[in-house]
Amino acid sequence: MAYFDSASSAPLHPVARQALLASLDEGWADPARLYREGRRARLLLDAAREAAAEAVGCRADELVFTPSGTRAVHSGIAGVTAGRRRTGRHLIVSAVEHSSVLHAAEVHEAAGGTVTQVEVDRSGSVAPSAYAEALRPDTALACLQSANHEVGTEQPVAEVAALCREAGVPLLVDAAQSLGWGRVNGDWSVLTGSAHKWGGPSGVGLLVVRKGVRFSAQGPADERESGRAAGFENIPAIVAAAASLRAVRAEADEEAVRLRELTERIRARVPALVPDVEVVGDPERRLPGVVTFSCLYVDGETLLHELDREGFSVSSGSSCTSSTLTPSHVLRAMGVLSEGNVRVSLPAGAAAEDVERFLSVLPGAVATVREKLGAPVSTTVSAVREDALVVDALGKRCPIPVIELAKVIGDVPVGGTVRVLSDDEAARLDIPAWCEMRGQEYVGEEPAERGSAYVVRRVT
Repeated sequence: MAYFDSASSAPLHPVARQALLASLDEGWADPARLYREGRRARLLLDAAREAAAEAVGCRADELVFTPSGTRAVHSGIAGVTAGRRRTGRHLIVSAVEHSSVLHAAEVHEAAGGTVTQVEVDRSGSVAPSAYAEALRPDTALACLQSANHEVGTEQPVAEVAALCREAGVPLLVDAAQSLGWGRVNGDWSVLTGSAHKWGGPSGVGLLVVRKGVRFSAQGPADERESGRAAGFENIPAIVAAAASLRAVRAEADEEAVRLRELTERIRARVPALVPDVEVVGDPERRLPGVVTFSCLYVDGETLLHELDREGFSVSSGSSCTSSTLTPSHVLRAMGVLSEGNVRVSLPAGAAAEDVERFLSVLPGAVATVREKLGAPVSTTVSAVREDALVVDALGKRCPIPVIELAKVIGDVPVGGTVRVLSDDEAARLDIPAWCEMRGQEYVGEEPAERGSAYVVRRVT
């Protein structure tokens, strides 16, 4: 089985396993106690903090360990916005942040704060100028991920951090995806990370708050971790997290070169092997091991099952893999195709032979899914005028509305239109994306008695 989903969770690094097992016998006692076992546990905790701080590029007393990366994000946003309440209650986030950031923003807004969401371009990148425009006198905090978790696009953190610093606004960086590859550049103020993303054990997060940043920990007071992360520290897991971070950093430069070559191979060959595919994300500024593409006329969940049967573990941002049947917020913000979405995120040590085998089975897997979906039946055409055709795709989920559009576009003359009736949220994203890929004109969305009517004009 080839595991190609390290962006969700990386396999446990051998160094992490060794450190975890070794510290189980030494790090079980309360590090706050002064007896021998407590002092031994404290030494392990302090050494892990020093190692993690060195890897991040901060002071040891600026870093605390949290029960998860999500908790680190939530604590960081809540603590800084509370600490800077006198400045104001305005929060800035990008449209492609991890859900932990967006959920924290929703809570902030529900409590009376205001939120500005900065849009991204088609590659998934923010423009520093957009953050500059969003900054206000009452801005308490700005948030920007170092790299996107779904498409791998790296963000201009250093440029945005400089703008925020000039405005006197702290910048929180979610570095979960990039921390294993290197330090985050720029004059950021707060940083978060998650150990299971770099090959450490799950259940360990990092929260770094630079000296001088006003921070007020929320929730009941707790004396541990500078009052910023309540509860008894999981010292064996923390030691393993710090040890694995140091280990992956030592291998990062060499491994990054190798994984970039493999992902470039995927980016170049998938469109040549599989028709009607869009590779998404920035082609240059991206994480070494991540490549994401979307396939027209494909049910994302079915495709993932087909690849699983072939021995490959991959993930998807397709709406068809979601219980809500709505597209990934990242793909939606980028304005790219969401149906049949596949994210390949190679772990350290991924074999070139496995990548070649993936490329060999992918065309057959996509063809199988497309065949299962079949062609639209004639009854879907509910009305035809001399220059327009209406396709009734109500009640049908992605990618059926797009498949039916593709099957009938040739039934109208050049200059004629097709109106696709759909109540699937994904159609709002996928029909315009299909038009761009196929050289047709997307006219726009019109209200309908049920759902919406998406109007497409035949150009070719």
